[in-house]
Amino acid sequence: MDTALPPYHFTRTTLRAVVGIMFFLAGLCFASWASRIATIQQNLKLSDAALGGVLFSLPVGLVCSLPFSGWIITRIGSRNLLIASLIMYCCTLATLGLAQNTVQLIACLLLFGFSSNAVNISVNTQAVAAEEMYGRPILASFHGLWSLAGFTGAAIGTFMIGRQVLPLHHFVMIMMVVLLTILITARYLKFDKPTSAGPAFVMPDKSLIKLGLIAFCSMICEGAMFDWSVIYFKKVVLAPREIMGIGYTAFMLTMASGRFIADWFSHRFGLKRTLQVSGLLTATGLSIAVIFPHVYSAVAGFLLVGFGVSSVVPLAYSVAGKSKTMSPGVAIAAVSTISFTGFLVGPPVIGFIAGAISLRASFTLIALMGLCVTVFSTKAKL
Repeated sequence: MDTALPPYHFTRTTLRAVVGIMFFLAGLCFASWASRIATIQQNLKLSDAALGGVLFSLPVGLVCSLPFSGWIITRIGSRNLLIASLIMYCCTLATLGLAQNTVQLIACLLLFGFSSNAVNISVNTQAVAAEEMYGRPILASFHGLWSLAGFTGAAIGTFMIGRQVLPLHHFVMIMMVVLLTILITARYLKFDKPTSAGPAFVMPDKSLIKLGLIAFCSMICEGAMFDWSVIYFKKVVLAPREIMGIGYTAFMLTMASGRFIADWFSHRFGLKRTLQVSGLLTATGLSIAVIFPHVYSAVAGFLLVGFGVSSVVPLAYSVAGKSKTMSPGVAIAAVSTISFTGFLVGPPVIGFIAGAISLRASFTLIALMGLCVTVFSTKAKL
């Protein structure tokens, strides 16, 4: 990788395609891990409470990366940061399959979360640049590709579980695909000139703080679906092993679909209405899965949750990327500080409540977070 090479000439269509590919690769890495959590839990003989503690390390690494990513992106640019962090991300994925004990898994998850956030901030900065070239909302469609990759990764994971393929072999195959794709496409990313001018990290203004809190509640729900959906279907729904990942797959399918229409919906009905509907769909879907813990009803509930969480985070990043007081990369990093804390508190809290009461009780709490999205959106001036 020679980031010193001069930038290639490309059209806005080329940039949009390559940025979309980068979103897809990032989603594929995360979904590959999420689809094998239950397998790794079984292999390491972790209880639900213990798994909740282990999962805490991933968002800790993610949050620790926030100030670093905001600083480094001003020094080396989003293009160089995206290439380096995505390589680190897929390589760290492979190390998760190597973990032989809890300590090793925690260490790998810290690095996985750290590189995940660096990818998130840099790829969204590239997406904002593409959106500016088009002059109309397209950022949610990029997140749709991330979710589509999550659906693909979940389907692959379900296949691997059914064939009893070891997580290590699964993850190495994904790593090779990602590295090869980066080698072919990364040269066409937008070259943004690095600058060290201005602060590397600042808190968003009042309006973005409110939007960040809304995204925080949605991210708790989203993180719960990523980390606990397979386990919920295994232990509460009592789904057969061959279809334990069907709930996660259903969630990722509608989350991807929702993001492909989110730009149009928010433009037509407004930001506030979009966020209100998102919260209601999330709360309703989770409530159905809790009240009726059967395969068909739980899948239907997870489908609604996917639609519910689909637009909240892309809208938050789109607003942050248009900030007039700070650069897009720094603004996105600042909003991420608030919203991604939902990933920090969500999964481990679910594990602790599951250990003390039940997993269904944990999902009831997450449903309340969906209602909070609606309530906060109604009160906020958006």
